[in-house]
Amino acid sequence: MAAPYLQQPSFLLATLKADCVNKPFAQRCHDLETVIEEFPAKELHDIFPWLVESIFGSLDGIIVGWNLRCLQGRTNPTEYSVALDFLDPSGPMMKLVYKLQAEEYRYDFPVSYLPNSSITHHISPSNSAYFILVDTYLKCFLPTEGSVLPPPSSNPGGAIPSPTPRSPAVPFTSYGMHHTSLLKRHIAHQPSVNADPASQEIWRSETLLQIFVEMWLHHYSLEMYQKMQSPHVKESFKPTEEHVLVVRLLVKHLHTFSNSLKPEPLSPSAHSHTASPLEEFKRVVIPRFVQQKLYIFLQHCFGHWPLDASFRAVLEMWLSYLQPWRYAPEKPPQTAELLPRSVSEKWASFVQENLLMYTKLFVGFLNRTLRTDLVSPKNALMVFRVAKVFAQPNLAEMILKGEQLFLEPELVIPHRQHRLFMTPTLGGSFLSSWPPTITDASFKVKSHVYSLEGQDFQYKQMFGTEVRNLVLKLAQLICQAQQTAKSISDHSAETTASHSFFSWFKFTPSEMNGTGNDLDEIGQDSIKKTDEYLEKALEYLCQIFKLNEAQLTQMMMKCGTAQDENGKKQLPDCIESEDGLILTPLGRYQMINGLRRFDVQYQGDAELQPIRSYENATLVRLLYRLSSALNERFADRMDVLCSREDFVGRFCRYHLTNPHLVQKIRKQNKTKLTIVATKLHQLHQAGQMPQTDSFPLVKKIRLQACWINLWC
Repeated sequence: MAAPYLQQPSFLLATLKADCVNKPFAQRCHDLETVIEEFPAKELHDIFPWLVESIFGSLDGIIVGWNLRCLQGRTNPTEYSVALDFLDPSGPMMKLVYKLQAEEYRYDFPVSYLPNSSITHHISPSNSAYFILVDTYLKCFLPTEGSVLPPPSSNPGGAIPSPTPRSPAVPFTSYGMHHTSLLKRHIAHQPSVNADPASQEIWRSETLLQIFVEMWLHHYSLEMYQKMQSPHVKESFKPTEEHVLVVRLLVKHLHTFSNSLKPEPLSPSAHSHTASPLEEFKRVVIPRFVQQKLYIFLQHCFGHWPLDASFRAVLEMWLSYLQPWRYAPEKPPQTAELLPRSVSEKWASFVQENLLMYTKLFVGFLNRTLRTDLVSPKNALMVFRVAKVFAQPNLAEMILKGEQLFLEPELVIPHRQHRLFMTPTLGGSFLSSWPPTITDASFKVKSHVYSLEGQDFQYKQMFGTEVRNLVLKLAQLICQAQQTAKSISDHSAETTASHSFFSWFKFTPSEMNGTGNDLDEIGQDSIKKTDEYLEKALEYLCQIFKLNEAQLTQMMMKCGTAQDENGKKQLPDCIESEDGLILTPLGRYQMINGLRRFDVQYQGDAELQPIRSYENATLVRLLYRLSSALNERFADRMDVLCSREDFVGRFCRYHLTNPHLVQKIRKQNKTKLTIVATKLHQLHQAGQMPQTDSFPLVKKIRLQACWINLWC
């Protein structure tokens, strides 16, 4: 939409707003591109806030925006392509940003307005326009090859003019504090025009990364995180699975970006003269910009995420961060493809400087796993994934070495005794001063731990006794889950034949037996996968923690004897007390997850036991009343028939009496007759013997045995 320069900005904005209603999406984007190309920054200044809202939505929710989270090429190919072109790093939107930035226009955007949407869409996030744009921007401003591309030119004959000189190397304020604006503080720290051209491009990479970290890893500091651990504090921040997936995309790209760092020259002096600002940025990007925020974010997810299979997204993001070697350019030799890839010693410094990411979060994962149902294939897969990652050759040794360095006593040397473990300035500009490299490995590990958890942190060793006991508990639960899965598999095989019969009546065998369980719907293939995952996980745990083979065998034998010859489970784990049996925490876990149960049987009248869920309650009550009425009306006749000693008597006794009830009544009769005989003997001794016809007890007791088994 070409327009003369004499138009007023208000009229231009009104025209663009009207076009949003009257014109199709592709035409609107084309008109916007024309306006951005032809109008000066002075007139574009007022339309920029409206354009941001029209694309990303308004803060009050009235304007929805382009809905980039749901826009996919498969469903809306035209709008998808137009949106990606318009928002591309070299597209019209970024041209507008550079145009306004060259004229020193600034816009306040409070950090408190950053989105944390909890709305879940039933689409694949990785195929949405939002994810594609994020990946494109990361590759453009954090390149693994070459340098950052220069800003696009809006003038036919040249580039956008550089910003006026500003004072460089001004450090940012504390990273955890709330700021009134993101872009303002970054623009204020751009390098001067006289600086190296490569340095001028670093601030764009830094700004992009800083904004992504602020949006996705939330904006609370270490102090806020420590306050959140209080049970009295309610935190409204609830990350979604989609949120975690985009953080994982960032983590994977940052590993690739850092691993593209050129090898250091042998001469330290040569390094100081040849290393470009982008190379230096690659060296410190993860520890300085991401590490603390990501650690707090993971801590929050591990402690607050529901105990279900959706935790897999958090798990994979965590494992991606723990394995930077997966994103290194070098590849393993082809001859060793079938063997587990050993973690090279060059990654020892990364493991040590991220010790809590490995150890404390592993303990958090153990505590979560001990509360989940490991018979579920998805939960079993998560245990397998973590165990497989930590069982990589040489990784456990690196973690153990890092713990030893942290626990190393601080030597009392004059130049070391007053050192403080300072939190790195994670929010500062890359161009500001950076502290000198610390060569003391022990001090680097201590600095990492105390900067993330504070000076008073009590470290729990991953290879210590307490965590080892947790691993043994997990191993025991794995054995029990394997036994449960085997029982389900055997039960499923036994009921296959009966299932076809009951399916005519829309009943399943579990419903007929009153033992319905979600695990019955797992299926044989899933049960097989569960067993494979758990078996390999147990093997990996033994490798990591050097578990005693004899102790493990005894544990497995104990789990194996948890079933008797009929395949029924033993009682839950209990302890004896004055009040009887009391469930232990393990026993409660066994009952909750269906691993064991008490053998509770109905001991009362079989005809009065509770009505089952698969029975028709009205029909049961009606038939019981009919049976009782027949018993009362024909009791004498049935008693006569059952008293006969011929074939008719035997036939009636077989069909008209309940064998279990007869046995019970005979036992009751024997007891009552013993009481009567004792009473008669006492009366005889006292000379008060009554008439024998006063005791028609035998006849009355016998009548109780007459039941119609057909109706019961």
